[in-house]
Amino acid sequence: MNKTTLARPSFRTLLVLGRVSNLPTVWSNCLAGWLIAGGGIMPRLVLLCVGASFLYLGGMFLNDAFDVEFDRQHRPERPVPSGAITLRAVLICGCGWLLAGVLCMSFLGQIPVLVALLLAIAVVIYDAIHKILLLAPILMAICRFLLVLMAAASAVNGIVGLSIWTALVLAAYIIGLSYLARKESTPGPLQYWPCVFLGAPIILALIVNQGPFQKRAAILAAILVVWLFRSLRFLYWYAQPNIGRAVSSLLAGIVLVDVLATGGLTPGANLTFGILFVLAVIFQRLIPAT
Repeated sequence: MNKTTLARPSFRTLLVLGRVSNLPTVWSNCLAGWLIAGGGIMPRLVLLCVGASFLYLGGMFLNDAFDVEFDRQHRPERPVPSGAITLRAVLICGCGWLLAGVLCMSFLGQIPVLVALLLAIAVVIYDAIHKILLLAPILMAICRFLLVLMAAASAVNGIVGLSIWTALVLAAYIIGLSYLARKESTPGPLQYWPCVFLGAPIILALIVNQGPFQKRAAILAAILVVWLFRSLRFLYWYAQPNIGRAVSSLLAGIVLVDVLATGGLTPGANLTFGILFVLAVIFQRLIPAT
């Protein structure tokens, strides 16, 4: 690998480092938290999504920086061990993305930037210890929990009770997903208990939505159930479990969790969520999600 290649990593290398195929799920979380908290003017939503994207990219870059020794042994195709980019460049970019994300959120108010700082700290802690801590999926869930609260804090009504419940059930979904994802790098039989956490959003939606909203919630819940079964069959019904494909599918399912959380508020919101879901699926075909 020559010095020019190291100094100028390809655009695809940066996309792989940032795992940008998951960005639609970040935007979806922002939209859900934003809508549940009353929404607001479009420029604030755009700035929220930009700030959240920077924080996400920072987390992904630093993830590879902290995992470099593990990747050299188990995933030598990753950008740093393969020589596609230097560790120093990844560290600088990762820290820069995080700072840019916090800066963006500072324009949205004191509470949003405070939550953004907490999110940045949680991201760094997760990246630093997730390979050695059995409870690391809980840290990942906290990151998504804070993301939804950051979105809610940026909206008209701020963080309300439903925002917190929405963030909690999304966190539960992430716990289930993350424990399944750990099987990509840790040996042992597949367990069924993480699937219980994947069903948390469905339970909350059916409890919260009563009366005229119950039917719509049931339909949206059924769509999520179908997607969950579609995703989990790669794990539990294949002779050779395909963990990566299952996890990627569950990651795209985060958008469906957000639709269920908002209860299909408006046709415009539903269309936006639909576009984000399609983007997540398409992007995964181009850039690995894990």
